[in-house]
Amino acid sequence: MKRLLIVAHAPSPNTRTLRDAAERGAGHPDVEAVEVVVKAPLEAGPEDIRASDAILLGTTENLGYMSGALKDFFDRSYYAVLEEKQGLPCALYVRAGHDGTGTRRAVESIVTGLRWRWVQAPLILRGEWQAEFEAQVEELGLYLAAGLEAGVL
Repeated sequence: MKRLLIVAHAPSPNTRTLRDAAERGAGHPDVEAVEVVVKAPLEAGPEDIRASDAILLGTTENLGYMSGALKDFFDRSYYAVLEEKQGLPCALYVRAGHDGTGTRRAVESIVTGLRWRWVQAPLILRGEWQAEFEAQVEELGLYLAAGLEAGVL
């Protein structure tokens, strides 16, 4: 059984909808050999990363940067997993009220340092809330879980 870790900052109803969509997609009934673990960034840590075969990160755009909670997750985990989790397949979605560029860049910089492997370009959900955001994040969760199960990630 493979494990997909979803670490998502979800401080609002809309961001909780996105986190739930990621979990729903990753837990699709056709994907049978992947366990999905969902944690808030302040609850997740190095032990969760070590136990995972892939990670999906979710964050809000806060002042042109990732959420403080996701930054805290990276601060507590970075050196603890740096050597042992290189190549970890990862993906990111950003709920951005503006353009999400600074947030994407900040997360990409940390992921590059960790030597994790992007399996899809970051998904930036820009501007006013749109109903299709939920479907896009659900698809991302499904893509990661199905790829993990198939052994292509």
